[in-house]
Amino acid sequence: MTQISHATPEKFIRYTREALLTLLIVFAFTTLILLLAGAPPFAAYIHIFRGSFGSWIKFTHVIKAWIPLTLCACGLLYTFRINLWNIGVEGQMMMGAVFTTAVLRWGLESQVPFVVMGSSLGAGIIGGGIWALLAGYLKTKGGVNEIFAGLGLNFVAQGLILWLIFGPWKRPGVASMSGTEIFPIDLWLPYLAILRLSPVALMLVAAAVVITALMLQYTRIGLNLKAIGSNREAAFLFGLKPDRHMLIAMVFAGGFAGVAGGLQVTGVYHRLIPAISSNYGYLALLVVMLSSYNVWLAPFVAFFFACLNVGGIQLPMMLELDSSLSGVIQGALVLATLAVHAWRSRFRRAEIFGKYD
Repeated sequence: MTQISHATPEKFIRYTREALLTLLIVFAFTTLILLLAGAPPFAAYIHIFRGSFGSWIKFTHVIKAWIPLTLCACGLLYTFRINLWNIGVEGQMMMGAVFTTAVLRWGLESQVPFVVMGSSLGAGIIGGGIWALLAGYLKTKGGVNEIFAGLGLNFVAQGLILWLIFGPWKRPGVASMSGTEIFPIDLWLPYLAILRLSPVALMLVAAAVVITALMLQYTRIGLNLKAIGSNREAAFLFGLKPDRHMLIAMVFAGGFAGVAGGLQVTGVYHRLIPAISSNYGYLALLVVMLSSYNVWLAPFVAFFFACLNVGGIQLPMMLELDSSLSGVIQGALVLATLAVHAWRSRFRRAEIFGKYD
């Protein structure tokens, strides 16, 4: 068995250079779009910046968006490593929120809120893991492409949340799109009063990044995932079991997404709402792609996306532009990433073939 490859400063520099090139392309494309729309590009960028960093409260909103984005990105790194497109991460985040809400509801009468809080986040991991395992089972046993399985389960999870909010978990006397009844403050994740931001959530994100880096770079599981993702047939001949490792990767991804959903319930909304995932699962796919599947770059890319999401709210208010412009920028990021990756691949092929000429 070959040694596990370690991240090197040269690789990190190369990934950073590619990310900066991608951002430069996106900046040029977005500037062109703003000019065609008749909007001043510099003013738009300034308002996005102020919307993200104009005050501590705005910066707190950025961090609150960054936390689930980074957690979901960490989980996706496992499935991308084995060459699986876990589109179902959105639904896995939703089910983490559902399981967390269930435990909190059952623990309303508990005299030990700390135990209930810990159990609820553990339930979120289980909920996301089960939902991901179901998608993995459909893939490995049923032959269903993971993209279709994930999308289908996303719709099921969303439907389940709506049924719970308007049915068994509806607010007393009324069923509202605002969600379930707000939990008592004893069941909120501890937070800093000044920023209304939980240090527990920040510690969980830091732990997720470190654990993911260690798992993928220094453990046998990480090596096996990479081997299977590179060549499934060859890995099978060497005694590895691709289906089993696909399920393992899906469980890891679902677990991290489940934690993200649990934190949305316990640390942000303090209840279950229809849009509890806020499309962070889908956005995390773009984060991982733009970071070139590098665990150390993913948090920085996630922070950039969080700033776009929060800062983009300023555009319709200040410049009478549609806030969906941030979505245009995100789409441009994907296209630019693919273009940079294609250029890099062609350059490397030309470099390799040039050695044999």
